[in-house]
Amino acid sequence: MDIERILLDDQMAPVSHYCHSVRAGNLIWVSGIVGMRADGTIPEDTVAQFDIAMEAMDACLRAAGGAPHTVTKVQVFMTDISERASINPARIAYFGEHRPASTLVEVSALVDPRMKVEIECMAVVAE
Repeated sequence: MDIERILLDDQMAPVSHYCHSVRAGNLIWVSGIVGMRADGTIPEDTVAQFDIAMEAMDACLRAAGGAPHTVTKVQVFMTDISERASINPARIAYFGEHRPASTLVEVSALVDPRMKVEIECMAVVAE
């Protein structure tokens, strides 16, 4: 089986030794995506960060051949879980009736202290 490792020029460069997404057969994994724009700016607002992260996650997912309806699992990491309800409208708008399995946890920090949210996903697509 071939493993395709995908790096996108229009996305935030990885901060470590990883790629944006990986496809192996009909499985796709999208690395953790934060609310930082490709130019390095980070909005203060959690919802704005989440919107950026969701848009970037979608680009990485689609680059590997996936789409919202192919996502089987999402993991969301937040530095303040009390803001969970504020990101739900974006999740509902993105996934619609295609509800993936999901994990949401509060973490003490992300890679940059200004970051408040990170999301990653897994998907299954036709080969």
